Amino acid sequence: MEVELSPAADACADCGGRLRRIGEDVTEELEYVPGRFIVNRIVRPRLTCSCCERFSQAPLPSRPIERGRPGPGLLAHVLVSKYADHLPLYRQSQIFDREGLDLDRSTLADWVGKSTALLEPLADAIGRHILSAEAIFADDTPVSMLAPGTGKTQTARLWTYARDERPWSGTAPPAAWYRFSGDRKGQHPKNHLARFRGWMHADGYAGFEDLYRTGAVREIACMAHVRRKFVDIHR
Repeated sequence: MEVELSPAADACADCGGRLRRIGEDVTEELEYVPGRFIVNRIVRPRLTCSCCERFSQAPLPSRPIERGRPGPGLLAHVLVSKYADHLPLYRQSQIFDREGLDLDRSTLADWVGKSTALLEPLADAIGRHILSAEAIFADDTPVSMLAPGTGKTQTARLWTYARDERPWSGTAPPAAWYRFSGDRKGQHPKNHLARFRGWMHADGYAGFEDLYRTGAVREIACMAHVRRKFVDIHR
């Protein structure tokens, strides 16, 4: 957006002569335009034949949630806010309410559930891409999970398997594949990597040992974890 500011008068304030342009000074200001909601109205005329009265109407276009209100852009915004920006659904609901839009947390949760089902084929494709690599990186992260029926939390795990061949000039696109489990048993990575054949960069987690014993997965120890042992000795 550009705004041009000119003097109120077009004559010189000293002698009254006509002003002519000899250049300009430009000042740039960074601004933020808040996101906005729009309503897409899909109008489908109902038609009938003037001779035989046969009914005709165009079909609805494909939508993310059948009979649902959200468009793909709104669903993407909710998912990115929750999983990339760590904004809980109840806070998103409050933000929407501030904008004059009544979207209950339970409604947003339902949208998230239906969206994950839509994205599952994409996650599977990423998984196949990871497992087809000659070398991958693996790690797990503890996450708190509400234990069903107890009202308490337990420590679950988010497993990450990454493919990144850029350090050795590989052409395959980098990617990360995430799997969830309610505990840290070694059976989980064993199931996740059942079809993988190659090298794996990982820490010294004992649960990986069953994978290495098969010979299908070859261990590449993590030098960052090795360094920690020397740091501990030094201290």
